[in-house]
Amino acid sequence: MNRTQLLWYPLGALLLSAAPLDAMARIKLTTLPVRERVQIHLDHPQIALVEEERIVPLVKGVNQVDFSWVNTRIDPDTLVLRILPPPADQPLDAKVLSVSYPPNETALIWSVAANASGAARVRISYVLGGLSKDFHYRAVADRDEKNLNLAQYLRVNNNANEAYDMAQFQTGVGGLWFDKPLGLSETKEVQINSFNAVPVRKTYTSDPLKFGYLDRAQDKLNVPMHYVIKNAGGGLGKAPLPDGKTRISQDDGKGGNAFLGEDRGKFTPPDEELTLYLGLARDIAVRRTVDRNERQRIAGNLYRYDVTLKYEIENFKDAPVTLDITESVRQIRNEIRGDSGRDPEWQLGDGSLHTLDPEKSDADKLQFHVDLPARAADGQAKKQIQTLRLTLNNEW
Repeated sequence: MNRTQLLWYPLGALLLSAAPLDAMARIKLTTLPVRERVQIHLDHPQIALVEEERIVPLVKGVNQVDFSWVNTRIDPDTLVLRILPPPADQPLDAKVLSVSYPPNETALIWSVAANASGAARVRISYVLGGLSKDFHYRAVADRDEKNLNLAQYLRVNNNANEAYDMAQFQTGVGGLWFDKPLGLSETKEVQINSFNAVPVRKTYTSDPLKFGYLDRAQDKLNVPMHYVIKNAGGGLGKAPLPDGKTRISQDDGKGGNAFLGEDRGKFTPPDEELTLYLGLARDIAVRRTVDRNERQRIAGNLYRYDVTLKYEIENFKDAPVTLDITESVRQIRNEIRGDSGRDPEWQLGDGSLHTLDPEKSDADKLQFHVDLPARAADGQAKKQIQTLRLTLNNEW
């Protein structure tokens, strides 16, 4: 049963009775106009804008429309009643004169004037608390991890103490709608999108600042794996991808899917990248050491630091991969001489890592790509040595 009630009664008829005004204000009728149409806008994650239409019978003169919401989480300051235009062949013209709030009650009364008797279609809108939503995804990659199918779901949680026999839900994403009933304390889940054959890139990254060390004593870095999806092309790119938990699987080649893990993807606008964490790569080893750290006086108390970082890298996979090496210049400076509180002035040297990714690098972040061959037939991995040389100027 719906917890909101809409009652009407003609004020003119009440004036003929001898009842006092405060008694007239709360007269109840047994017949309630049912909802003809309900729209629920889920633009906010925790509250919803509800618009419902009802057919209200009016008599000529001034009518009172009573709306109550006992135990329902309606924000009374947001309640609005609008009289919708009547059909062209109906002479009824009505307008809202005023609104009043009976003391100590979760209710209000609209005074509505009508030029003739008849049925009026009204739209009542309000903000409803306790009607929350969240998105989640299911991603299934193919065997070679070049494409995946991405399904998008919306979950609506009804803790508003209100029920809707049928409602049209606006998801808040890309103009998508769906029609569903929603009962008291019910959770409703629907699939709202399906994106097939989405190109995906699998990355392997070493970043001591962001991902840390697998074994600090031996200078071995963590190498996390990620799927990277660009929100563009095909069905993607028409709307942002809201943040949400993603369950990630891969085609196992036997007619099923192997579970890889779960990650919470961030809000991803069109043309931006969604990055999903898959875990640590145990078959790629990266050892990072400071191979050189020399200080030279420039003038007064200003110094130049020549720094060389060395990376010893091994790929034990049966296939070649690309490793992304990411460094923070500030973190390197702090590591070799401490934090001075100043932005570092730096220059890239002649190490083997000298070609920056222009899209992933900036004034502090440096990213390089290193191609690693597959391991040999005997299972041995060829150790690859890479160096990063930096000059830090005008340090105290």
